[in-house]
Amino acid sequence: MKKINVKKSLLLLFLTLMLGVLAACGGNTEKDSSSDEKGGETAASEGGTLNIGLSANAKTFDPIKYTGVYESQVMRQMGDTLVVYNKDLSDIIPSLATEWNVSDDMLVYTFKLREGVKFQKGEYQDGREMTAEDVKYSLERSAKESAMNRLSGVTEVKVLSDYEVEIHLATPNAALLAMLTDAGNIIIPKEEVEGWGDNFSEHFVGTGPFQLTDWKKDQEVKLVRNDTYWGDKPHVDHVTMKFISDQNMMTNALRSGDIDIAMDVKGQNREIINQDSNLELLTNPGLSIVYLDLNNKVGPTADKRVREAIYMATNVEEIISGVNQWGGGDVSYLPLPPGSWGYDEALVDLVPKYNPEEAKKLLAEAGYANGFKTEIFVSEARVPYATIFQSQLKENLNIDVEIKVLEWGTYSDTVAKGNAPMNIGGWTWYPDPYFFLYQLFHTNQIGALGNGKGYSNPEVDKLLERAVSETVVQEERATLYQEALKLILADVPRIELEATQTVAGVNKKVQGFEVSADNSVQIVHPNGTNVSISK
Repeated sequence: MKKINVKKSLLLLFLTLMLGVLAACGGNTEKDSSSDEKGGETAASEGGTLNIGLSANAKTFDPIKYTGVYESQVMRQMGDTLVVYNKDLSDIIPSLATEWNVSDDMLVYTFKLREGVKFQKGEYQDGREMTAEDVKYSLERSAKESAMNRLSGVTEVKVLSDYEVEIHLATPNAALLAMLTDAGNIIIPKEEVEGWGDNFSEHFVGTGPFQLTDWKKDQEVKLVRNDTYWGDKPHVDHVTMKFISDQNMMTNALRSGDIDIAMDVKGQNREIINQDSNLELLTNPGLSIVYLDLNNKVGPTADKRVREAIYMATNVEEIISGVNQWGGGDVSYLPLPPGSWGYDEALVDLVPKYNPEEAKKLLAEAGYANGFKTEIFVSEARVPYATIFQSQLKENLNIDVEIKVLEWGTYSDTVAKGNAPMNIGGWTWYPDPYFFLYQLFHTNQIGALGNGKGYSNPEVDKLLERAVSETVVQEERATLYQEALKLILADVPRIELEATQTVAGVNKKVQGFEVSADNSVQIVHPNGTNVSISK
């Protein structure tokens, strides 16, 4: 049982979301068991294969290399982190760690580990027990090599015993527990990583409820139940996760029974699913945003006047209503989703207003009265946004925008290296503003996918650092983040597009599946989730 202490309770204060808000906004859900005619519950069905459609292709399953939610949706089935969020993301609960304490100076986090946890059998180990040495190896590897800096600030992980570790920080970080829930910090065995080298991704081994059996690149990943899993025994025997980027193909696969769950349903397909008596559309307000990055370092958009002119010539409402004719998204306005506790509606007034005539004057002042030619990089799912944006900029500013559609791996690499003049991205993470503002706007993140636009403001950096180092009190941290937001909005580093619902189409024979606000796929989870399929 988890030990309760004052220090931990204080630290977790900053992570708390208003339960009532989420309950009021939450989408449709199903329970893990069904009810009989007398109101009693029947046991969940056992066995079978659960087929899930993911809306983009995965490039890697190495925790330090992954850059997209699509990859984490697979990795979470195969591996575990020290701690996880509960169902409504309002609290952090045990997983591989059973309890934890934090030093008064917030520089040392001590974790007690779950005993008897075993890795899946691999080529270089036979399913041995996970120990503190594995935690040290995995987390120090993430701190040093993560492509997305998913454990920045960690200087050392000390092993105190086989089942106890200390995580040491260079500076206090009130967001560390939330960072540790990230799939990039899954615990993995050193033997398998070093044995396979660059091919570890294709032979992933973790401690999760399912084990990798086959990965057909660009097509699907097959998983089998891990019979040595430390948690609840999975109800399903097999899981197949299929990569289906075309929305119509995804919906057709759901209706035909080729898949049981379709993630990220958009457009008219929402209505098609709603009208099918065998299916159900599950929604959650979500913690997802879509934005249009403008390169802050090179090209015409390195000039703030050009960025502001482009923003003023962009009718965001037209884009969002055009893309979401059947619902699913609203104008976001700010670089935070409304579900984050750092969101402040009063800051919306600072966002540039749609005004094509003033935009033309500003662009001329910057030396581009006749417009210019540029490119926008997108994954296939973002093409509808780019198409409307392309038309608006041609009409309002005579800017010719060529749309470059790339598969996810090439897209993320191009953007991270700062080689995209413009790009449309999406970001899904946790309620803590740290994961949206630090990751997307701090100078240290230049070179990572989040800040491929190259935004840098020393004053913003200081505020973002203070927000995790000075206090654990949520209200005080929110004030610092809102001050940073004011400066970010004034710099116009990008165009805010959409606050996106988390959506899934589900066959009604699937029991116990819910859509999470962070867009994670939860099949078997320490929060009590255990999905099954009725016979």
